[in-house]
Amino acid sequence: MNIDTATLREAGWREGMEMDDEELYALKQASDSRRAKEKALYLLEHRSHTKKELVEKIQRTAGEKAAVEAAERMEELGLLNDEEYARRYAWELFHRKGYAAKRVAYELKQKGISEEVAAELIEELAPEPVEKLKELLGKKYGRVLGEEPGRRRAVNAMQRLGYPYEQIRKALLEVIPEIQDEDEEYNGI
Repeated sequence: MNIDTATLREAGWREGMEMDDEELYALKQASDSRRAKEKALYLLEHRSHTKKELVEKIQRTAGEKAAVEAAERMEELGLLNDEEYARRYAWELFHRKGYAAKRVAYELKQKGISEEVAAELIEELAPEPVEKLKELLGKKYGRVLGEEPGRRRAVNAMQRLGYPYEQIRKALLEVIPEIQDEDEEYNGI
């Protein structure tokens, strides 16, 4: 069992003193709480986290109760705000990584953001999908879109970003109108 020395000093314990099980348990809880708060501050010093992420990371070194209490304390101090984090993260996913709304909703859920907050942010921040696809296709796959293997690779990449095939097809037809005949002939891009 590990109990940090600051907790022992604050409680007035010195070497050679005896304690019963209840006192030992109380010291362990106080030590876990201190360690959890220190870990929370350390983690938040390096980057923002959601409450769920912070609790999960703190639980690796302290108990669940101490981790939840530490996260709630950071929230009280204004060092932890899930909605602000979600807004920044969603913006980055849409604009820097080019994710589709469906993929952004999934990523936000993984971080512990509520579905309601995620839906509001997606409504507010999501770019028009076909326009975003045209931008991505032109930027990353412009040179290879003229040939079928290049188009397939581009379609697969856009699907991994969360875009449905219908939107990808529409964007491809707008970027390369000459594939319209090929699309009708083979019933697919």
